[in-house]
Amino acid sequence: MLQKFFKYHGAGNDFLLADNRDGLLSLNASQIRHLCDRHTGFGADGVMLLERSDTQDFRMVFFNPDGSGGMMCGNGGRCIVAFAADLGVVSGQFPVVFEAPDGLHTAVILSAEKGLYSIRLKMKDVNGIEEVEGEDGCFLDTGTRHVVKPVTGLEGYPVVEEGRRLRNDPRFAPEGTNVNFVEYESTPSGTVLHIRTFEKGVEDETLACGTGIVASALAAYHRKIRAEVSPEGRVSYGIRSAIADLSVDFLPGSEDPLEVSDIWLTGPSEFVGTIECFL
Repeated sequence: MLQKFFKYHGAGNDFLLADNRDGLLSLNASQIRHLCDRHTGFGADGVMLLERSDTQDFRMVFFNPDGSGGMMCGNGGRCIVAFAADLGVVSGQFPVVFEAPDGLHTAVILSAEKGLYSIRLKMKDVNGIEEVEGEDGCFLDTGTRHVVKPVTGLEGYPVVEEGRRLRNDPRFAPEGTNVNFVEYESTPSGTVLHIRTFEKGVEDETLACGTGIVASALAAYHRKIRAEVSPEGRVSYGIRSAIADLSVDFLPGSEDPLEVSDIWLTGPSEFVGTIECFL
């Protein structure tokens, strides 16, 4: 069967997307690994299917490059909203609501011009954060499991080596965890978080990770890193990934245990091109 995929990236996190509203496309792990391979396939940090939903605008089905699934992807969420808009499934006039592996998500298309979108995506509420003994890090779940570890000298930090070590740490078995390394930059209004991420499933560093960006912002708040706070009490951090600037804002609740609600991730999504292949 000849199948068309559409490539998008969110802050450098790239994905192959397919319209599966007819329900005819079924991908196995071998096919996903081949599609995502950057040497023998087309190359991507994941594959997503846009499917019909009985109650919402659409359903998002996400796969890692190794074929595993069942988790949320924040950059992927923004990309699939842009894809839905390009398909005409949704418009920028109304908020978008879609099903994802970790529940319902709302998105707002802030701007769209020549394939480049700015999208504000609501993430799931987060309850609980744990200190990682001996690592000066935190562990939490923002739709995907994450360790967040503050470091100095991020640009030259051994992200792959240290990320692989923590990703395979027995404390996080059997699921494993993504690992985010963060360096803080103080600004007049708050703090910018510089982030590099090692992603399980990809088993390498990626240019950005949406759920990891959210986890890093919540961990910064937990560590009492200075944030920008609105008159309404919303907390926000600027984010700098490898090639893009993003932001996270939220409403804080309890600090112990950590309870955070109304979390929004804002950043770019861009259409790259189309691909056809036989499956």
